[in-house]
Amino acid sequence: MISEVSRSPAKPTLTKKIVLQTPDDDDRPVYISGNFNNWATQDFNFRMKKLETGKYEFNFPEEPKFEGELIYKFTKGDWSEVEIDRYGNRTPNRHWNDDKAVKLEKVAKWRKNWLPYRPSQLPKIHLISEEFEIPQLNKTRKIWALLPHDYDTSTENYPVLYLHDAQNLFNENAEFGNWQIDKKLAVMSDYGIGKIIVIAVEHGEKERLIEYNVGKTLLGQGNGKQYIRFITDTLKPFVDKTFRTNPNREHTGIGGSSMGGLVSIFSGLIYPEVFGKLMVFSPSLWVIPKIKLGFFDFFEPQETRIYLYAGGDESETMVNHVTKLRKRLLKRESLEGKMKVHLSINEQGKHNESYWGDEFPKAIEWLFFNDKKE
Repeated sequence: MISEVSRSPAKPTLTKKIVLQTPDDDDRPVYISGNFNNWATQDFNFRMKKLETGKYEFNFPEEPKFEGELIYKFTKGDWSEVEIDRYGNRTPNRHWNDDKAVKLEKVAKWRKNWLPYRPSQLPKIHLISEEFEIPQLNKTRKIWALLPHDYDTSTENYPVLYLHDAQNLFNENAEFGNWQIDKKLAVMSDYGIGKIIVIAVEHGEKERLIEYNVGKTLLGQGNGKQYIRFITDTLKPFVDKTFRTNPNREHTGIGGSSMGGLVSIFSGLIYPEVFGKLMVFSPSLWVIPKIKLGFFDFFEPQETRIYLYAGGDESETMVNHVTKLRKRLLKRESLEGKMKVHLSINEQGKHNESYWGDEFPKAIEWLFFNDKKE
């Protein structure tokens, strides 16, 4: 005897469509990031179709994973270009959990390179000294501290990031533009990722290349080791004594761009017991193509995070050099399980302050405020 099991007809998958209107439109495309694509930005599978200026639509694929609650945000390609309200504030995640086929949405404004910012959230810029002594080089230098906006009313101890080339970090009159880290920190505070002290050390003008050049390279003999010793042996003890810092290595970072990126790499190689975070943007690896990594073997391996960034429009070799450096770091046996390296490539990125400033908040978040396993 053959039994028959009755089956109810399969429930048809619901087709969902979002229609977006935005009065503050421009030439940048619009993407959707959400719980359905791991919150990826600039995901071309979720790029909205532009119907006309200020109006977009997106049809979700007819797949079961889109039947449940959708949680999402709109961006113009990146979190630095995410939607904001008409006052410039962050917007909450959007939720779609009903059975309607069409969802109408509106975006008042968009960020551009992380801006605008709230002036009340700007860090307190403190001039440490016009002529801070550098005994290792027999020189003096102007040094700044950027403190969290509520530093004077809080009792917190903060992580510290030492940055080179202070002239180009927040100076509106900088010749080649600046990273705008003061404004970026103001925006980041709204997202809970900006509670950090930045110590900005000005470069030595005409002596910059010599000071950031470690050892003997294609540029000749440099004073980079002495400069790094100044940061570790002189400046850091002063900073830890003067400000409410968290002095441990896992809360201490160093970073910079170009030659500043290169000297930051060596800072971590030579003093891994001091720096647990390295922010390395567009490093001048061409100066020393056979960079030695043996410094790490002199110490007990400790967990280190390195944020590596390169722009595809910087030079013919930049992306290749940075990619190879990441592979060499991760392959080294003494660093196995201890080294975490995040590689960020912007194919349109050029060798300038605007792109480094755009990368700054992403690097801060990953280095200091990201507990996700790699």
